[in-house]
Amino acid sequence: MNDDKSNIIVVCHALTGSHHAAGYYEGENKPGWWDGFIGPGKTLDTDEYFVICTNVIGSCFGSSGPMSTMYPHHEEYRYKFPVVSIKDMVKAQRILFDRLGIHHVHAIVGGSMGGMQALQFAIHFPKFADKIIAMAATYATQPWAIAFNKVAQESILHDPNFKNGYYDPEDIHENGLSGMAVGRMAGHISFLSPHSMQEKFGREYKRTDGLYELFGKFQVESYLEYNGHNFTKWFDPLAYLYITKAINIYDLSRGFDSLEQALLKIESDMYLVGFKDDMLFKSEEMKLIADRLATRKTLKSDYLEVDSNYGHDAFLVELEKFDKYVIKALHE
Repeated sequence: MNDDKSNIIVVCHALTGSHHAAGYYEGENKPGWWDGFIGPGKTLDTDEYFVICTNVIGSCFGSSGPMSTMYPHHEEYRYKFPVVSIKDMVKAQRILFDRLGIHHVHAIVGGSMGGMQALQFAIHFPKFADKIIAMAATYATQPWAIAFNKVAQESILHDPNFKNGYYDPEDIHENGLSGMAVGRMAGHISFLSPHSMQEKFGREYKRTDGLYELFGKFQVESYLEYNGHNFTKWFDPLAYLYITKAINIYDLSRGFDSLEQALLKIESDMYLVGFKDDMLFKSEEMKLIADRLATRKTLKSDYLEVDSNYGHDAFLVELEKFDKYVIKALHE
């Protein structure tokens, strides 16, 4: 952080992300979720910027969530934890930054649920950031995305090992939760696209399985199975329910008469990025925000549609398609 604190960038994470955005933690062999984007000489250049990422409330990586203990008792909140919104996540971060003596930042950057947070920052704390860079997000979660979340929620709730929310977290950590794995598989489908699945797997069959074995698998099936079941050993099921609820009820216009009225609050320079084949949050949803902002002649706003057929996760994978845009936005 420089002396006048003018080089701070806040990074907001997505649904299953955390404060571990880049680099390696001691004892771990996996880097942060945006490691290709953040670091010395990278797009968010840590030789130039002080980059800070916080874990959202409701999550399971340190900030208060449904499995936190209720002070002064030693019982977990579980269902007594309140439903939180994306706006609540942003307010909690703002309180943290005040405690750290950070009252203004150069930019806020995020994709997916992180992009939702960035947009909420722009509306509810309009003087906090000079620039907002939001990617692969939306102005309000649409039925298509809510439907995928519903599959995940129902899969968790109807797994007998979920025990109506009173499971032993150590047991889940060791054995996983099959219902949650099924829900995560549905989520993975929404994060990709038909083209990226074709490119990644084609019709390749698992080499050790016979084609006419009933439970023989295509490579795409093995991929979904592995990622689904592995996920359940490191992400808490109640946290998943709470965060998908926050995503479902997200709507920038809530509390205002219209989306246009909400966007009138914005004072930051706005840079919006949509991805052509994003099935979860369609690029036209980002374009709609950009079009509304374009009517305000005194506000700096810009929109980039990335020509990508990777799907929603392109903001995590195809960094080379928008890194120069972000660098330019940060220096304008």
